[in-house]
Amino acid sequence: MNTRRKWLAPFGMWIVFEIVAVTLWLTKDNLFYLLNFSYIGTSITVGLLLFQFNYKHARRIVQLLVGLYMLIYLGLICQENMQIEGFWYYLFIGVFEAATIHYAVAKIFGPLLFGRGWCGYACWTAMVLDFLPYKKPQAARKKIGFIRYITFSFSLFFVVLLFLNHVENMEKIMFIAFIVGNILYYIVGIILAFLFKDNRAFCKYICPVTIFLKPMSYFSVVRVKCDKEKCISCGKCKKVCPMNVDIIDNSRKRKNGTECILCMECVRTCPRKAL
Repeated sequence: MNTRRKWLAPFGMWIVFEIVAVTLWLTKDNLFYLLNFSYIGTSITVGLLLFQFNYKHARRIVQLLVGLYMLIYLGLICQENMQIEGFWYYLFIGVFEAATIHYAVAKIFGPLLFGRGWCGYACWTAMVLDFLPYKKPQAARKKIGFIRYITFSFSLFFVVLLFLNHVENMEKIMFIAFIVGNILYYIVGIILAFLFKDNRAFCKYICPVTIFLKPMSYFSVVRVKCDKEKCISCGKCKKVCPMNVDIIDNSRKRKNGTECILCMECVRTCPRKAL
């Protein structure tokens, strides 16, 4: 039974993405969606399979495969703004394309299934920040998470103002916003990482996307759970968690529970395989 469950997650995730890929391909009559979501689903599956073989860089490989694809191909080559401003833009013009589909699948409805897996395996901002030296938070979590609501509101008001002022060349502005936004994200993210000695400081305090991710992640089907009979309360899992999650608490209300990015560092570290 354990062996069967071991392989269920990788192929189950692949099937989910293939269903999305085929559905969008047929409904939108666009082969791109089949190729796009098949590629992302296959990349994630490869990473999950590598994790099953205890390859320590499994998640990093997925981050690079998916993150670079979305940043360079979709963002820079296809000039699609996949940031939150792009989502607002397509939403306001009533088009279910590009960023709106991306957000629906990865950041709004997807988290009901896989929580904040996006943050751990696909985000191109975190992809870079995870290369910094502070993989384990060196200090207690700061109480400045309210800043994410400010950046979220700013992104919304920015796009609203463009529409209210009937600005021309919106597509070009969205592309410029994508480039400038990413540069700012990287600069701020790197500064915060060294300032707080925490690679994921940007994710915890600044990232506006978490406003979508956190509520849905509360109900996530895929969660790390603790086998209380095996757990010896050594605390190693808490020390390695980049998001300060109280992972041994199995309740939905566990401390920072909606922050879990499914990085599986706790699972890999647990000496009793209780997670």
